[in-house]
Amino acid sequence: MVDIATHSAPLEPAPEGPGAEQRAAPRVTLLIRAAKLVSGQGEFVCVIRDVSETGVSVRLFHALPGCPDFALHMPAGAIYEISRVWEKGNEAGFTFAEAAAVEKLVNESSEYPKRGLRLGLCFPVMVHTLAGSSEALVENLSQQGARLTCDRLLAIDQTVRLALPVGSGKPREVRAKVRWRRDKQYGVVFDDTFTLGEFARLAALLQAPALLGE
Repeated sequence: MVDIATHSAPLEPAPEGPGAEQRAAPRVTLLIRAAKLVSGQGEFVCVIRDVSETGVSVRLFHALPGCPDFALHMPAGAIYEISRVWEKGNEAGFTFAEAAAVEKLVNESSEYPKRGLRLGLCFPVMVHTLAGSSEALVENLSQQGARLTCDRLLAIDQTVRLALPVGSGKPREVRAKVRWRRDKQYGVVFDDTFTLGEFARLAALLQAPALLGE
């Protein structure tokens, strides 16, 4: 699970003097706050860098999808509608559709148990076991594991190998262990978890490989 660290910058005192603006939007610096951007092109990993009541800036691990409007999904479930304002390299700034409660957004991880970032990706994979190979469908994916549907009966704690269809080359093989089963649905945990960057680039490769450039 990605460890999340936050650092709150001291709020600047309200300006003084006649006609001074008394409601400057406080800004808070966030370090390694993973979230996901949802757009018409799919779901993509980002890291929130700073936020105010009116907007947020993020860093990605690839180019930003071309659509102007997104939804920012936090790991604990909060969703913020946002629109792109600027983009520079793999960084981008957005404005909130409605003013955001900064303190609530920043403290979200302390109000709920830590939850890993999970993407609602749906794609076919091959599941290899000692008994043979079967087709399966991944229904969501995280750095630590996946949920999939498979017609082959798999046992709890059974070791499997998933062949991920990454691009036009040879599938990427990931070793995993079955942790739970419900009818034909299975939850698997990867032997070697993805780093946040690897996870982000894999998500882009599966949905919109052009965002990775050459």
